[in-house]
Amino acid sequence: MDLNYLLARHQVSLMRADTAACSGARHSHQGLARGYAGRIRQLRERLGTGASLLVPA
Repeated sequence: MDLNYLLARHQVSLMRADTAACSGARHSHQGLARGYAGRIRQLRERLGTGASLLVPA
């Protein structure tokens, strides 16, 4: 998968978590962001680039 796509989806998930109307939606979007961060890390490791993304708990 394309790194830029994953980075964009990660960012959108974080923004949606920040503006979520309820804690359930916030939790879901944070989970998506963590998932994207993991996929980004894996891809960067495979490509031999740095892998640091901070995702709120």
